[in-house]
Amino acid sequence: MDNQLEIFHFDKNKTSFENFCRKNDIIYWYARDLMLFLGYYDYKGFKRIINKAISACMTLDIDVSENFKQIERDIEGKKEKDYKLSRFACYLAAMNGDTKKQKVAQAQAYFVAIAESFRNYLEEARNIERVLIRNEVTDREKTLSGTANERGVYNYPLFQNAGYRGLYNMNLNDLKNYKGFDKKGRTLLDFMGKEELAANLFRLTQTELKIKKENIKGQKPLEAAAEIAGVEVRKTMKQISNILPEDLELVEDIKKVKTSIKRTHKKFLKQSN
Repeated sequence: MDNQLEIFHFDKNKTSFENFCRKNDIIYWYARDLMLFLGYYDYKGFKRIINKAISACMTLDIDVSENFKQIERDIEGKKEKDYKLSRFACYLAAMNGDTKKQKVAQAQAYFVAIAESFRNYLEEARNIERVLIRNEVTDREKTLSGTANERGVYNYPLFQNAGYRGLYNMNLNDLKNYKGFDKKGRTLLDFMGKEELAANLFRLTQTELKIKKENIKGQKPLEAAAEIAGVEVRKTMKQISNILPEDLELVEDIKKVKTSIKRTHKKFLKQSN
């Protein structure tokens, strides 16, 4: 295969991504082919992109086996590991690619155009990453809660609030008022953008690391540790971007984002039948 082959366009006079699909009950593409289409030439490195795409699929509660099938196939006389990818799996991989690569940007634009339901490809690439980070925040909150409870936290809301106070320089209720958040029964995290979620993920990981490294125990000392970790992340954001987390705008409900991506999955499935 020509590594310089141009694809991901709608000019009927040129070869496109669609020309490289395989058919065997379902339509699929090989991951090693997609790798070259996106401008990657090392399969081990590209496997990280596939793993992120699989994680996104799992986070969205979409059947992984329906979209990613690991196989072995002969390539130039050698048995090599590969994946059969659905069109939706190719889409997720492209959205997790490095947008500094021209071919990745072209692929993202191509998939967004056939998905139709998306506003623009840069936003949707960020949305998929946002879904992944939000899931990581949930997982990290669970492990931090377990660690805190083991070490003497008996009032978790106070411990949790201390972390927010450190990062935002205000209590959680004040933060909700500051951001104009009035959705009862919902967490503010579901409306945070990628950057703000990443800041909170870093805060949570550093809090747990500090607790374990310094062997901190007791409600008040643990609250202090959570607040200190938040303050340090706040300082880092201030130094790097001169943007404070409370001034980052809230974005679309992540539940709606997930629903939108799932609709795209269904649309791609119809195109594969």
